[in-house]
Formats: sequence, C-alpha cells, structure tokens
Amino acid sequence: MTDFARTTDPIAGSSMSKRRHHRLKPWHWYSITALLLLSVPLLWFVLAYGSLPRLWSHHEKKVIGQRDQIQTYTAQDIPGDPISLHVHGSREAIACAFRRAGWSLADPVNLPSALRIGASVVLGHPYPQAPVSPLYVQDEKQAMAFEKEEGKSADQRHHVRFWQIGNDDWYGAASFDKGVGLSLFTLQVTHHIGANVDAERDTAGQLLVAGGGRLTGIENNRITPGMHRNGGGDPYRTDGRIAVFALPTGGC
Repeated sequence: MTDFARTTDPIAGSSMSKRRHHRLKPWHWYSITALLLLSVPLLWFVLAYGSLPRLWSHHEKKVIGQRDQIQTYTAQDIPGDPISLHVHGSREAIACAFRRAGWSLADPVNLPSALRIGASVVLGHPYPQAPVSPLYVQDEKQAMAFEKEEGKSADQRHHVRFWQIGNDDWYGAASFDKGVGLSLFTLQVTHHIGANVDAERDTAGQLLVAGGGRLTGIENNRITPGMHRNGGGDPYRTDGRIAVFALPTGGC
C-alpha cells in the first residue's frame, strides 16, 4: 500500500472531530428536560392567570351590553351559571333554611381557604365550608353561598350562590360541582358543573319550602331553553325558568 493511501485526510478528520465535539452529553439532556419541566407550568400560569383572562375580558366587554339574559358573569364578563332562584326574605331566613337542611355557609376566597380546598380535593379530606369561585350579578359578587358535599371532600358538592338585588330580595344560582379541572376558556383551575342545573334549582326549592317558604311564581331568565356553556366552558341544560319563593320573616 502506498504512503498516499495511508495518509489521513485532514478535512475528513476535522469533520469527525467537530461531530464528536458537538455531540450532546448526558448532562445536556438533563438540563433540557429540567428546562422543559419548568417552562411548561410557567407558561400555563402566565396564560391562565394573565393573558387569557385579559383577552376574554376585552372581548366580552364589547358584547355584554347586548345581552338581556338574567344570568351570572365571571370576572372576565364571560356568561356564567344561569339565575334560577328568586327569593323574597331576609338573609337570616335564607341561612336558617339551608342550615336546617345540613348545608354549610361557604368560606370567603382567600389564600388559607384556597390552600385548604386544594388539600381537601387532593387528599380526600372533608371541607364542608369550602369557598366557591366568585360570580357577578349587576357588577356585584355573590353576597353568600351555601353548599353540601357529595362524598368525602370538596371535589363534588351541591351549592347555591345568592346576590342581594334589593331589600330582602335575592337572586340565586344553583349548580352541582362534579369535579375539579381546567376552565375551557381561561385554563384556570376550577370546578366543573353538572349539566342538569334545573334539578339543582328544584332541590334548592324543596329545601326552601321545607324551611317554611312557599313557591309564589315562575319567572323567565330569558335564556333560550336548551344547552349552553357556563364561564368555565361546562355544558348545561336549562328550561330558562326562575322559581320564585317567599320565606317567613325572622330567622331560625
């Protein structure tokens, strides 16, 4: 074999050296994996609690004045649960009826209650006073809410929010939380509701009657009967009716 054949090609050798030099080391892959694990939750947090809520708020403010339905709204003005109850009576009379039925007054939303409901859902611990997310009527957050757990934790529960719209005059929205997940619209952590909100209205109505109230009429919330979506993107079915009740004066 000639000396020419045994001579190493300097260009080929340089190329192989560069390939060996640019080959990723194991610690490179570990770093990339760690970066992805950190960046995905951070991106979700920025979208769910920053960009998406602002985007929805900007969009919904353009159309909110065009709606005449009697229903709740989220903080981003996305239509929420339908108003299904209209109660004439004092705060004490409403609270009395729900307490007698074994329901609990929901705690306000704050950091301790948020941590506690998270622990309840994850660990399966009871939290009968777990907070409910704020919904708005006439630009006011619910004045009070009552709930009853279905199971061992706050993951599933019946609940009713109430807004005061006048002197001893209240609107209510009843629904059933079937589990915790992410909002379809904002990706925020939230409870998902069951579709049959009319059944929850009827359950709350029976509770009010058992507490001494009486059904005095039916109103229309001007929501077209059929399927709709609430502020978390959950489908619900309604007949568009508001049950009107009168409660006796006084408390328990």
